[in-house]
Amino acid sequence: MSKKVVLITGTNSGFGWLTAHSMAALGHQVYATMRDTQGKNSEKATTLGALENVTVLDVTLTDDESVKQAVDRIIAEQGKIDVLVNNAGFSLNGVAESFTTADIKAIFDVNVFAPWRFIKQVLPAMRKQADGLIINVTSGFGRVSFPFATIYAGSKFGLEGVSEGLHYEVKRLGIDVAILEPGAFPTEMNQKTQYASDQSVFEGYGAIADMPGKMITAIGGLIQSHNPDPQMVADAIVKLINTEKGKRPLRTVVDPITGKYINAANEAVSDQFGRGLTLFGMGELLT
Repeated sequence: MSKKVVLITGTNSGFGWLTAHSMAALGHQVYATMRDTQGKNSEKATTLGALENVTVLDVTLTDDESVKQAVDRIIAEQGKIDVLVNNAGFSLNGVAESFTTADIKAIFDVNVFAPWRFIKQVLPAMRKQADGLIINVTSGFGRVSFPFATIYAGSKFGLEGVSEGLHYEVKRLGIDVAILEPGAFPTEMNQKTQYASDQSVFEGYGAIADMPGKMITAIGGLIQSHNPDPQMVADAIVKLINTEKGKRPLRTVVDPITGKYINAANEAVSDQFGRGLTLFGMGELLT
């Protein structure tokens, strides 16, 4: 297996942290992004940066110039970027009406716009080398929108939509785009529950306003009883990278708790999607 240059976002914890370790251990050159490397993430940045083959970059995902500078540096140092793993993301929960416009802008900026910032910057280099892989980490909630995770799901639906269309646009240019759909895992994001800002609406919802808390408790119970290993997600990313170009699946579900029905949804849509693409005169993009 040839050494690859891999850019991973959100490496200060969870899936990103594990993926950076896994890729570095295999001998790939890893550029691991996180924010505030001189502040709250300084210890994590130092620990990760001490690994062989890992360079930690301080990147603000919500800033175009910060993302551009990171990608420009990697290309200047390595001459290429083989793999982009858009892993960074965050979640807000609650009754949908409790989300302010600012809340929605914040979650979409990280979960949709930030991945696009990186995609936009790496595509010229990947097109030039006629080779590359973009892995966008979404969620099972990028396939179905559960109550009280409505806006989070909306952001993940957005990233899925960007990924699916792009998958077919750039495939013939030698670039693969793959979607990874994790379920619930004991990561830092799932352990730190955050709620939307406008809690003044709760009174009008009566007992329904208690449902977001019940949902979080139920998910926590499932995680505790099943104890899924987050390394499964890192291993799935490694597997996608190791799979032959052009043969990587569009969607990969990593969810030992509720993955069966997400897989079922993916399979049902896939067949009809191909028919629709053909009807719209783009059937050749399927091959």
